[in-house]
Amino acid sequence: MSERTPEPKTVLLRRGEVHSPADPFATAMVVERGQVAWVGSEGAADAFADGVDEVVDLDGGLVTPAFTDAHVHTTATGLALTGLDLSGAPSLEAALSLVRDFAAARPADRVLLGHGWDAARWPGGRPPTRAELDAATGGRPLYLTRIDVHSAVVTTALLDLVPGFDAPDGPLTADAHHTVRATALAAITPEQRTEAQRTALAHAASLGVGSVHECAGPEISSEDDFTGLLRLAEEEPGPRVVGYWAEQDVEKARELGAVGAAGDLFVDGALGSHTACLHQPYTDAGHTGLAYLDADAVAAHVVACTEAGLQAGFHAIGDAAVTAVVDGVRAAAEKVGLPRVRAARHRVEHAEMLTPETIAAFAELGLTASVQPAFDALWGGEDGMYAQRLGAERARALNPFAALLRAGVPLAFGSDSPVTPVDPWGTVRAAAFHRTAEHRVSVRAAFTAHTRGGWRAVGRDDAGVLVPGAPADYAVWRTDALVVQAPDDRVARWSTDPRSGTPGLPDLTPGGDLPVCLRTVVGGRTVFVRPGE
Repeated sequence: MSERTPEPKTVLLRRGEVHSPADPFATAMVVERGQVAWVGSEGAADAFADGVDEVVDLDGGLVTPAFTDAHVHTTATGLALTGLDLSGAPSLEAALSLVRDFAAARPADRVLLGHGWDAARWPGGRPPTRAELDAATGGRPLYLTRIDVHSAVVTTALLDLVPGFDAPDGPLTADAHHTVRATALAAITPEQRTEAQRTALAHAASLGVGSVHECAGPEISSEDDFTGLLRLAEEEPGPRVVGYWAEQDVEKARELGAVGAAGDLFVDGALGSHTACLHQPYTDAGHTGLAYLDADAVAAHVVACTEAGLQAGFHAIGDAAVTAVVDGVRAAAEKVGLPRVRAARHRVEHAEMLTPETIAAFAELGLTASVQPAFDALWGGEDGMYAQRLGAERARALNPFAALLRAGVPLAFGSDSPVTPVDPWGTVRAAAFHRTAEHRVSVRAAFTAHTRGGWRAVGRDDAGVLVPGAPADYAVWRTDALVVQAPDDRVARWSTDPRSGTPGLPDLTPGGDLPVCLRTVVGGRTVFVRPGE
């Protein structure tokens, strides 16, 4: 065991609120050998006080399971946190100004890296041209991804680094994007990469995140990036990292230490970049997007993964892409048997454009829906990007979380950071107050999807909940009074519901403050403490 990861202490936490189904009125908890050993009342906690290494006075704080972010790009998140982030730019002019300032502040960078522009939210709706970026950077190489990371704009100097590559002006997608991305990321030194990963994991821990699912792959990052991240997570305190490698080479995924040849194995692209694959054309474009894998390719991959004992998984956003996944997984089940496919818990990332038929198929095939509620908060609504791309009627059908839960489809919530920020309570709020009312779920259901759901998505049913024997992955929060929210949005303002024994959660009504993380613990080891606490 590393010297930086000593045996976890035996700890008594008391005088707070402990969110535990084992005791909905619990105010204290004992952690021993990296596991939850006991939860109960303040009075009963006295019996443990002399036998522990440390006593933590919660001072009324709330203890919950740590969150799991089920879809993260760790290095890209760290680079966005420390580099050029255009997600807040209100206009093209503001974005170009930020590019100029960043270029001036980073004279030594071989390639300037930036993320987050979203022309759909700018007046005029136009992305920057190559000439504008050439001028803003002073002729230096620049790689600038759209907020969905499925297209990018670049400078002439970056294209000059790709021998024989001639790209049209405007956002690059598909193979052209993958080509320039590989060139840009190759300019990052191993030291820069490690520091970006360390920054991203520390940031996640400061928000009460105890584990992340890294969605890597040859078109997204690199083998060195992936194995370096897994090694960093093993050697240094921080959130757990569960790795997925998006390649159809199943043995390569196993060799790299991935739990699945899954994650962003692209069946299609993204709605914002007009690359999600649709049955009917985009409202604002005369085509149906891009298809990268068909049902036959999906079936072959699911068979290979199932027989190898690995998870398969696919990035599918458009309705045609989701149909291809469903058809492919069903064909695989006919070959290897439905029980084996269901037991493997294969995943679909994003799964935004669903129909009653594809939702029923998810339930039948045991597919986990790894989804991002913040997408709806950012792009939903009558005037949002979804409505621009699809029209109001199709847009209203996106991200139907309530229908998925009613059908019995397992949900795992994530951020897809840096597409949207790591923000677990904001994610729970986005699901509970979905812009389309019929798709809303209770705060309790959303919280479960963002805690226990992530563990179940990797085959662990014993974690993500504070009960004796579970891993001691938890967070301590400063928050207002707890409430119990019913699925119809009525809020009962008491700390627990005595009729059901349901533990309370923070009131996440839009406009109110979100809980503040005071401490994050992973496997009984403290990985974050807010300064001053």
